[in-house]
This record gives sequence, structure tokens and C-alpha cells, in this order.
Amino acid sequence: MSRPTGPVAGVDTHADTHTLAVVTAQGAVEFTEQFTADRRGNVALLRRLAEVEALDRVGVEGTSSYGAELTRTLLAAGLTVLEVLRPTRQVRRMDGKSDPVDAIAAARQVLTGDGTSTPKHTDSPVEALRYLLTARRNLVRAASRMITAIKSLLVTAPDPVRAPLRGLTDRTLIARLAACRPGSDMADPATAAKHTLRLLARDYQRLHAEADGLEDRMAELVTSINPALLEVFGSGTITSAQLLVTAGGNPDRIATEAQFAHLCGAAPIPASSGKTRRFRLNRGGDRQANAALHRIALVRMNHDPRTRVYVERRTNENRSKKEILRCLKRAIAREIHHVLLDPDIAAPVDLRALRIQKGITLTRAAEALQTRTARLSDIEARRRPLPDLTNRYQQWLTAA
Repeated sequence: MSRPTGPVAGVDTHADTHTLAVVTAQGAVEFTEQFTADRRGNVALLRRLAEVEALDRVGVEGTSSYGAELTRTLLAAGLTVLEVLRPTRQVRRMDGKSDPVDAIAAARQVLTGDGTSTPKHTDSPVEALRYLLTARRNLVRAASRMITAIKSLLVTAPDPVRAPLRGLTDRTLIARLAACRPGSDMADPATAAKHTLRLLARDYQRLHAEADGLEDRMAELVTSINPALLEVFGSGTITSAQLLVTAGGNPDRIATEAQFAHLCGAAPIPASSGKTRRFRLNRGGDRQANAALHRIALVRMNHDPRTRVYVERRTNENRSKKEILRCLKRAIAREIHHVLLDPDIAAPVDLRALRIQKGITLTRAAEALQTRTARLSDIEARRRPLPDLTNRYQQWLTAA
């Protein structure tokens, strides 16, 4: 983006107030002003900007947090909005720290173009997907805490309570506890233990049921937004949703695959000096997106023949598993970027709709393919990467 030729604005956003600063193309401060962080304040800020002649662009700090609604307001008004970084420690030491100072720093950052980026669009279906993804992540975390508490209580529970539950899988354990009848004598430790364990087990079941319901809705959203992402080997509903949220509703803002890899923390950082040429691990970027790439890489290492050949070759070159994983994540980021920019690159077949259209039951299909109905159900919902069985299933349905 070319250097601004007219005045630019910077906004320091907070929960209750937004501070606006306008500077000339030469960096001189024209004015600073504070507005409330609500609809009325956003409209007043927009009117104040309309009074600035030949305003070039606006830099907003926190476009996906405190400045989300302001960013939507500015974009709807047709203004060019850039996301700016918070002032560095060096700037804060030299210029101090206050809302007007930060707003001026944001405006001058727009002038230099350093550290600016196109903000995500937060009025698209991807934003709805972000809410569902956040809710599911917290539900799963809460369920994990429940099972941890259950097992911790079982360690100290009376033997008549603990003995019948030894050696059970987590699913069977939860089902057994949720269905138990503890009795009414709460002064008895065994009864109190059963009562507590039943409450925790039922909460665990409820949390998992809600998380599964959210996953089904997320699968529908991902399919409507970018179905090709679900066809990437190793990318399930949750992984695809996270990558879509990271890219935002306007993935074209990420011009190159190198930028996307850097956004995901999958690009090595140069750490060279003098005659020394080296790179260091990137510990920045979106760590949730980095974890999504990591999961895809692990799935491919276990199930993709091409990836297993690559891993074997790199292992023979004395590369460690961590180094191989980093290389795989970088290559996967390149593939994901292409799919994000071209959703029609590989339109997937809706196997469930095709099966229902032909009047075929899951049981009949499973018997024909000599597999279990649960696996075909996972394939239709895109819950598990089973490429060989998926191809056989699709060919069978097409020919049926």
C-alpha cells in the first residue's frame, strides 16, 4: 500500500472509551478527541472524521476486540481501515503512556506502514463460526475438568464405591456413575461419594452432548463457507473451523502463503548475524491455528502414505521428529492457503445426501463395504480421516 497523501487517523480503543487522533501526512498532530465506546460514540466519531478533508485511512488498535464494532462502523461508511499494533516498549518509554499518545502512535504507524494489516471482517459467517468454536472449546475444557475430578474423588472413595468401577473405560465409567442410585443418607461417606460422582458424571454427559451439538452446527457452517477445506487430508470439522476463523471472513487479505504461515506461527524466523546463518522457531502467531496444523501433520504421519515416505526420508537424513513436524506444518500451511483463497478447488460430495437420495440405509452400505455403520457415519459427518474407505464408499454409492 502506497504512503498516505492526506491526513490519517488513529484510534486507541478501550472497553468504555475510544480516543481518536488525526495527524497530517507529515506527522503533525491536528487534534485528539475521546468518544464513548458505544453506538452513539461510534457515530459521533464517524461524524468527526467526516469533517477531516481528504482523510486517507484510519488505523484502529484491537479491531477484533474492543474496536470490533467501531471497525464495522468505519468499514460500512466506506473508509479504509487498517489494524495497527500497540506501541512498543521503546515508544512507551520515550513518549509516555496515555490514550491520546497511543492514538497518535496508531496514526503515525499508518503513515509509516510498519506493522499494519487489513483487519478481519467480523460481519460474515466466519464470525458466527468463531462464537461456536469458542463455546465448544470451553465446553470440552469443562468436561475434561469433570472427568479429572471424578477420577480424583474415586482415589479416596470407600472401597464399596471404588471396587466395582475399577478397570472401566471412561465412557463406561461415566454411564455407570450417571445411572447409579446413591441413596438418601448423606451422613454416610459412601452415599455422599456416589451422590457427588453422579452429579459430576451427569454434568460431563451434558457438556459433551452440548459440545457434540455445536460440532454438528459447525460442520454445517464450514460446509457452507468452504467445503473444500474439509477435503484436505487430516482436516476435520474443528480443525477446518479454526483455520477459517484464523483467516477471517476475508481470507484474500492474506496475499501469500508465506504470510499465512507466519500468521499461524509455522514460518521459521531468521536469526542470522554476520557469517552465522540460522533460523529459530516461531513462537508467535495464532497458536490455535498452529495447533490445528500440528493435528493435521500428526494425522498425515500416521495415515498418509506420501507423508510417511517423506518422514522416513527425512529421518534417514538425521532430522528429529520435531524438525520434521515443523517442515510438514509449513507445507500444510501452503496447501491450506490455496484452499482458503479458492474454495471451489475441490468441491466435495455430500455422501449422506447421496445415500438418502438413493434410499440406502447405513446398515445396508456397511454390509456391502464390510465395515461398521459408525465408520460410515463418521465419514458422512467428516469426523474421521478415512480416505481409503471414503473413496470406496463414494464409488459404491455412485454405482448403486
